[in-house]
Amino acid sequence: MDASASPTLVCSARGCQAPAQWALRWNNPRLHEATRRKTWLACPDHRSTLGDFLDARGFLREVVPVAGSPTLDS
Repeated sequence: MDASASPTLVCSARGCQAPAQWALRWNNPRLHEATRRKTWLACPDHRSTLGDFLDARGFLREVVPVAGSPTLDS
């Protein structure tokens, strides 16, 4: 493996190995500060199901393309 190659970001859906194209940025207001964001990655097939899961709980804050999204908590 080439050390300079960037790792492929993979969808966060259970069992999915598809490349991620979307970052679903969320937080649980009962556990996290208002400014903290956690990130789930999603392929096109799982963007809506992961987003619906987070949105139903009031956790989803934004959905952005992966290219412009941090992959770690802020």
